[in-house]
Amino acid sequence: MTRVLNTQRKEPVSGETRSCVVFLHGYGANGADLLGLADPLGEHLPDTLFLAPDAPENCAGAPMGFQWFPIPWIDGSSEEESMAGMSRAIDDLNAFLDALMVDEDLLPEQVCLFGFSQGTMMSLHVGPRREDELAGIVGFSGRLLNPELLADDVQSKPPVLLLHGDQDDVVPVQSLPEAAEGLQAAGFKEVFGHVMKGTAHGIAPDGLSVALAFIRDKCGF
Repeated sequence: MTRVLNTQRKEPVSGETRSCVVFLHGYGANGADLLGLADPLGEHLPDTLFLAPDAPENCAGAPMGFQWFPIPWIDGSSEEESMAGMSRAIDDLNAFLDALMVDEDLLPEQVCLFGFSQGTMMSLHVGPRREDELAGIVGFSGRLLNPELLADDVQSKPPVLLLHGDQDDVVPVQSLPEAAEGLQAAGFKEVFGHVMKGTAHGIAPDGLSVALAFIRDKCGF
């Protein structure tokens, strides 16, 4: 039984929905944490609906926030609990995306996943395993989990943009080239990267500008 994700939304500036960006927040945060990005992005993407679901579980490591799955070295959960939590969250996110396309009358190629940290991990895991190719995946400050499994599991290969701060002390910046290598080994042709200089675990203005250009040029929004 999948869980319904509580979701905040920012309507298109133009009033007409021709595309959708789905923000997937990081561990211990919530949808509102990223929805503020809809304002600077929406000015340049006037026909884009922005959705920001809360992850499905309350976060043990940050009681006011949510998590997609437990992180053992932060919350003391077991590896088995973490994997089981991620498996449930994958089902939840797929159900959310399926419902989104019906409810908003959108095709997969009109939907872009935009993740941060744990939300990037979810985006890079779920997006390529969906049969119908999404418009693209933007991943800030995350990593590609279990890259060795991707080649066998991949169903579609949307363009991917990976961004990371070179001062990130939460998820090492080395995760960016590792993710790129894993995607390329699985047959992805369009994988782009951008390192945000002097940036810790966050989203810097230059990274957001690169993400906007990617969404316009590669996703076609």
